[in-house]
Amino acid sequence: MSNNAATATAATSKNGVRRLAFLAVLAAVVIVLQAAVVIPVGPFTITLTLVPIIIGAILFGPAGGAILGGIFGIVVVIQVITGAAGAFSTMMLQQHPAATIIICILKGLLAGVVAALFFKLFSKINFYAGVLLAAIIAPIINTGIFSIACLTIFRELVSGALGGPSNLFMVFLTTFIGINFLVEFVINVALTPIIIRIIRAARKDIAQG
Repeated sequence: MSNNAATATAATSKNGVRRLAFLAVLAAVVIVLQAAVVIPVGPFTITLTLVPIIIGAILFGPAGGAILGGIFGIVVVIQVITGAAGAFSTMMLQQHPAATIIICILKGLLAGVVAALFFKLFSKINFYAGVLLAAIIAPIINTGIFSIACLTIFRELVSGALGGPSNLFMVFLTTFIGINFLVEFVINVALTPIIIRIIRAARKDIAQG
């Protein structure tokens, strides 16, 4: 009986180590993608960083999503502080330093957490639906929080950058956010089949470990 318990404990420990190792790999991918693989579009950049965050959120739940999303946010904060995120982000930091830092971290963190919750909820109905909806909701949360901040806390800054349009909301969506969001949204949904394969393989590998 004790031998069985010891074997079970060893297997659980090994499984935990493998899960932690895979989470560390995803964290490294998040850092590399955000730091090195960016596509400038207008005043902002398009990134593939949400993909590993979604994978981690699905594999490791809200905690994994929060960790990876938080790492993403920290890298963004570093880029904003160093000026690597672009001129507009620098102006945001100069105007409201604390709010800028909080928003950068919060939008990534919540994108990971909500993606995990969506997968957990909808995968009970269908695994593929859960993955797809997680891939859809992550960019919506990430861009949505940033957009709300821009139209409230940074409204004057955004209005000035756009020339003070009468319909700030529509102009902001079509110029600042439109292309950026649509491209990231399409990338996440298009990569869903790849995400599914990675998740299936990772789960099988962890289970066999």
